[in-house]
Amino acid sequence: MARQLTLLAGLLARRAALLVVLLAVVFAAVEFLPGDAARSTVDRGSSAEAVAQRQAELGLDRPVAVRFAHWMTGVPTGDLGRSARGEPVADIIGAHLPNTLLLGGLAFALTVCASLALGCAAALRPGGLRDRTISTTATVALALPEFVVASVLVLVLALWADLLPAVTTTDDDGWPASPTMLVLPVLALAVAQVGWNTRILRAALADEYAAPHVDAAICDGLSPWRVLTRHVLPGALPSFAAGAATSVGMLLGGTVVIETIFNYPGIGTVIAGAVHDRDTPVIAGATAVTGAAIAGVLLLSDLVRAWATGRRA
Repeated sequence: MARQLTLLAGLLARRAALLVVLLAVVFAAVEFLPGDAARSTVDRGSSAEAVAQRQAELGLDRPVAVRFAHWMTGVPTGDLGRSARGEPVADIIGAHLPNTLLLGGLAFALTVCASLALGCAAALRPGGLRDRTISTTATVALALPEFVVASVLVLVLALWADLLPAVTTTDDDGWPASPTMLVLPVLALAVAQVGWNTRILRAALADEYAAPHVDAAICDGLSPWRVLTRHVLPGALPSFAAGAATSVGMLLGGTVVIETIFNYPGIGTVIAGAVHDRDTPVIAGATAVTGAAIAGVLLLSDLVRAWATGRRA
């Protein structure tokens, strides 16, 4: 038990160190962009003196390493600094994060359910027409960028068929005004991940079908569905869990593009606006929150894989 806790602590420490490095890269990357937050927030046509004064107010006259170190001192207490427009970054993220979690959660649920159904359907008839069709479609789907899928969905389902709204409006509480406004963003996020996870599950199921105990189950006369659910699928789940955990990062990363396309009020829209304003604290704060969420999911995936491997050993 002590050894397992030590390994877990080491894993947490490595993930935390990786997140700190990522945040340092974010600070450095914004520094290399043209313009700065001072020029984005002063009135158009302001004098050089006004811009310099604004830079001093925002602390942009200090070296980027000093600003990063000062910002990091507040992170452990939840203080993510203030935006270039004076709002607490934690409040901005707190107002938009629930919408992104809703969007990402629905896309993740759709990804898991569709991938399980398609992967199992393909594995039940290996080499058949259904298997080839699902495998080919999954390969094409995982190669499609989110913005391409989003554009096609908007063109077909919103503009031509007029079935679903192409943009998102919010109610008084800041949530999407109608559930139908979630359909296109969720589909745009999930299509590529369904293809990715279907391929992973199909390959894992093929490996499991080659195991001797599966041959024994088939020789015993068990039905294909019973063989799949009792003797094949459980062994493929650790690989599927690892792939699904990877999809969490891809889904959260994809929200930056998808939320911008559909005018969805989430963290992705906040990041896009912050990049436009060169607002480093907001970009870093959003990166810290999403990075911590992704690290947590990956850690959970590692634990599930270790648990499943231990049971099979």
